[in-house]
Amino acid sequence: MATKLFLILFISILSVDSFSQKGNIEGLITDADSRTPLNGATINIAGNKGDNSDMFGKFSIPAVNPGSYEIIVSHVGYKTEIIPVEIKPNLISSINVNLRKSNLDLSEVRVDSKKSSGISNIGAVDIRLRPVNNSQDVLRIIPGLFIAQHAGGGKAEQIFLRGFDIDHGTDIAITVDGMPVNMVSHAHGQGYADLHFLIPETVEKVGFDKGPYFTGKGNLATSAYVDFSTKDFLDNNIIKVEAGQFNTQRLMGMVKLFNKTTEKHRQQFYVASEYSSTDGYFESPQDFHRFNLMGKYNAWFGNQSQLTITASTFDSKWLASGQVPDRAIRAGIINRFGAIDNTEGGNTSRTNVSVKFNKQWKSNWKTTDQLYFSRYKFNLYSNFTFFLDDAMNGDMIQQQETRNIFGYTTTAGKSYLLGNKKAIIDFGAGFRYDDVMDIELAKANRTTFYNSIQKGDVKELNSFLYVNQNIELSDKFSLNTGLRYDHFIFKYKDELAGATDFSKQKKGTVSPKLNISYSPNQKVKLYLNNGIGFHSNDTRVILNNAAEDILPKVFGSDLGVILKPTKNLILKTALWHLYSEQEFVYVGDAGVVEPSGKSRRMGIDFSARYQFNKWLFGDLDVNLTKARAIGEAKGENFIPLAPAFTSIGGLTAKTKDGFSGSLRYRFIDSRPANETNSVRADGYILIDMVAAYRLKKFEFTLSLENLLNREWREAQFDTESRLQFEPNPVSEIHYTPGSPRFFKAGVSFIF
Repeated sequence: MATKLFLILFISILSVDSFSQKGNIEGLITDADSRTPLNGATINIAGNKGDNSDMFGKFSIPAVNPGSYEIIVSHVGYKTEIIPVEIKPNLISSINVNLRKSNLDLSEVRVDSKKSSGISNIGAVDIRLRPVNNSQDVLRIIPGLFIAQHAGGGKAEQIFLRGFDIDHGTDIAITVDGMPVNMVSHAHGQGYADLHFLIPETVEKVGFDKGPYFTGKGNLATSAYVDFSTKDFLDNNIIKVEAGQFNTQRLMGMVKLFNKTTEKHRQQFYVASEYSSTDGYFESPQDFHRFNLMGKYNAWFGNQSQLTITASTFDSKWLASGQVPDRAIRAGIINRFGAIDNTEGGNTSRTNVSVKFNKQWKSNWKTTDQLYFSRYKFNLYSNFTFFLDDAMNGDMIQQQETRNIFGYTTTAGKSYLLGNKKAIIDFGAGFRYDDVMDIELAKANRTTFYNSIQKGDVKELNSFLYVNQNIELSDKFSLNTGLRYDHFIFKYKDELAGATDFSKQKKGTVSPKLNISYSPNQKVKLYLNNGIGFHSNDTRVILNNAAEDILPKVFGSDLGVILKPTKNLILKTALWHLYSEQEFVYVGDAGVVEPSGKSRRMGIDFSARYQFNKWLFGDLDVNLTKARAIGEAKGENFIPLAPAFTSIGGLTAKTKDGFSGSLRYRFIDSRPANETNSVRADGYILIDMVAAYRLKKFEFTLSLENLLNREWREAQFDTESRLQFEPNPVSEIHYTPGSPRFFKAGVSFIF
């Protein structure tokens, strides 16, 4: 009986008013200057009815009562347009809207009822407000995400988010223009995500969300995903020169080499390049050098198809002073910027090519096809334990690999009417193939090779398919369901064991999603997200016959609300919970497999964005987390380095006279460094400042990091080590000191 009542209610929701003589609205949203379609514009009519423009700038709103209306079209960074429209029974009313760019105004930002959590509105605001001073700042856009660099500036940053020590990317999926950044079965650590090939000034949008709730996101997308999109078109050319303390220099340029616009077509090819170098603030110079080069061709053919070809390369080399033991500093053996072994460091490079084609067909299907290739090299020297294992030669290790990545993704989506309710269905499929050659962990230093600990070849294939369904149950309720299947083939040839062929394992996993949202008006949205995600483990885990645990699942739920109580204030808060299964983890620094037990994380996220007046903005993010291992005794169940309390915030000014500036803080509380909480990693609070002034074709910038010159520890680990003169090893905090006050100035020529 209950089932029948539910079916009757469901059908009535879909069919209510279905026999009324209503009209439909459809239209196209474009950028007034570039004449290209605008993705993500918000279109509202008659209270809570509305839609978002798709990648082709198109939208549709079905089942509108006949009458005269005003359509409100808004997009972050554009001036809102209000368009009158007359709706007639059983007819389609078509409108085209050209939006012009303008200064950010929070009064024009609306709560996005079509998104699963609406967090994209906050991301769109932040990318236009927060100064992106370096490639690290790009990741800091994500609320609650903290990073730590501990290897001379060339290594991928250590990431912390939602109670995870993500290491270098194990539980966060990062892409740039649809191409994965993370490296699976990496020589240093699973999911290693080196984002340094991305030139910060090329970033146009940052799409992100937290939790395993999104069907299009697969491997590693457990705590969050981040999608960086580079600029399709440049409005201006720019040449930038920067210099700072510690012999720091940077030269960056973005130039249009080809630009053609007609009434129906728009094409542009631009190149961007960057060269950075610094000695760093350590006693031993880091001798850091990095070169980046990127080219991007983008073409719109009418408003029905888009071709994008992107190629990039980067090369980096550096020295590092590594983590230093607390006892050596207390004893006066070294100061906090000294080193026990100053020969750490490495070199890395990556070259990428991507071809992407978007097409809208006459049948109203929209498709995206992307083919990509990456060539990657990595070589890293590290010494975490000094003379613990080798009292004569030291414990320096070398990790290296060379890999090729091939990938292809295809998606197809269509909007349709279910009764008189709008629905969107999306299908996706693809693969990623990693061919890793000579992946090695060795006992070696810069001059002498001693022996290999692990060495072999890895071949890993991840193929996937998914279906995602969105249904607008009413003007207020939306339902999103999804089902994803990922299949892996892991192969490893152990050269040290004399293997002549690859050992092999296969494994598949299913990831369902269910998200519900309720938006009574344009100022309030409630949502409940539920989903199962996963991250794969290193292919070398199969050497431990742990195949059943190489795709551990993460079960998550988010209950959140987004409010816009006034026209210049946006609030967002969420209660969340994540449960992680038992797994076996390959430890790249030791070449061993270790068990990692079940764990539970829960917390509260809070974000606020406020506009004081036309030129002054404020933002605040606060994140509280409790992370514990399951099945361990109380007091022995802490998760090392899991942040419990973090916060970032600041003030940003942007005036019509060309001045802009930002004063920001970042805070992370002290946290357990081991399972018993007997050793703690110190927290810190830092203040950074950036100022800029635009004078015609020139822009002058000043930045001060760690304005108050606080002593702080950037990366911290509870490590057992032995100094050369010590008879016995000691376990304590080892850390990389954070930067002292750092001043940098720059000038840009814009033409």
